[in-house]
Order: sequence, then structure tokens, then C-alpha cells
Amino acid sequence: MATVKELKATARPKSGKGAARAERRAGKVPGVIYGDNKPPLTISVDDRELRQRILAGRFLTTLFDIDLDGKKHRVIPRDYHLDPVKDFPLHVDFMRLGEGATIRVSVPLHVINAETAPGVKRGGTVNIVTHTIDLECSVENIPQYIDADVGALEISYSLHLSDIKLPKGVKALSREDATLVTIVPPSGYAEEQKAAAGAAPAAGAAAPAAGAAAPAAGAKAPAGGDKKK
Repeated sequence: MATVKELKATARPKSGKGAARAERRAGKVPGVIYGDNKPPLTISVDDRELRQRILAGRFLTTLFDIDLDGKKHRVIPRDYHLDPVKDFPLHVDFMRLGEGATIRVSVPLHVINAETAPGVKRGGTVNIVTHTIDLECSVENIPQYIDADVGALEISYSLHLSDIKLPKGVKALSREDATLVTIVPPSGYAEEQKAAAGAAPAAGAAAPAAGAAAPAAGAKAPAGGDKKK
């Protein structure tokens, strides 16, 4: 069962840019609640509280019960806009959720056991190719994150979506062969591999030459023996 947070809001009867600016001057962020085949509701939420919720992380995958004039609305944030300079919230959109509703969400990828990966121990670096995974699930079953276990990866090997075990009732919307994480070789690794590959045939060729010298040395013994006679 997903955790549900509480968030208070007030009705915002006026719309438009002028009304929105007035709300921001009053320390509030304009927003809207929509969906579930019901009319949209224009609201305002406290600026400081909304900032804390966003900064806490996983804002767009968190369920909220918005208390609006004593009535609660079960919602999930779908989008928010930040000021490009000062980075404070300008607007927030919430989607109303009906009981048993199914939703599409982007969930963060959580890489685990990187320190035990053979490729990392040999100098490789973990490269996260996909930071989030698009999922479809019920609103009561939204995972906070998806674990990606890279503990067995060697250098130049990858972990794909098909290697991930998803929670029951959760469906991935991306391709099964989508690359999630790779172990990138360290600097100079390719040259070292080429040098090692070239050294192997050279070492093999040296062995017969040494072996060929042995019979030649042995052949001198009988000649020396003839002289003694």
C-alpha cells in the first residue's frame, strides 16, 4: 500500500495570470485538481510546504489527500513549474484518483551492490543509462523506486530491463531489452587488452624455438665423444 501524505489547499475562485501573481505574492502557489470525470478545481497551496514536498524527492510518485475546505481529494502530482531563475514553484497540477484506478508513473532507478561488482573492483565505473522507469500500476501499488542489482556485472557488461524483477501487479512500459546500467571500462583498458592479446601468441611462438635448441645442443655430444676416442 502506497503511503499517502496530507496537503492543505484553499479554493482559488479567480483564474488568469493576474490572479496567479497575486497568489504568489501572498505566499501561495496556484494549482489545479483535474480528472476522474469531474470538473477541474482551481486551488492554492502554501508555497513553503510545497517546496518542502518537492525537495524531499519522489514528489511525482507520491499520493496526497488534499484537504480543500474540509473535503479530501485523493490525488497524485502530475506536473509542476519552477521559476527558471529563483527556482521556486510557480504552478502545480494534481490528478484526481478514483478508487482502484490504474496510473502510469516514472519511478527512479536505485542501483545497489555496485561496490561488489567485479567490473568495479577492476577499475570500471557504474554508468546509469536510464535514471527512471515508466511503469503502469494501481494507485495503491506505486513503488518508490526500482532496485537494479549490478553486483555481478563485469567490465563492459550491462543490466537490462528484462533482468529486473518488478513488484507484483506492476508492468513496465519500456522495451525489455532497454539498457539500464553498464560498467564502463577504465582509461587505457582497451589498449591493455590489445597488448595482452598480442603478447599471448608471441609467448607461444617462443616455446617451440627454445625446444628446437635442445636437440641441437644434444647433437654435439656424440661429436665430442668421437674426438675422445
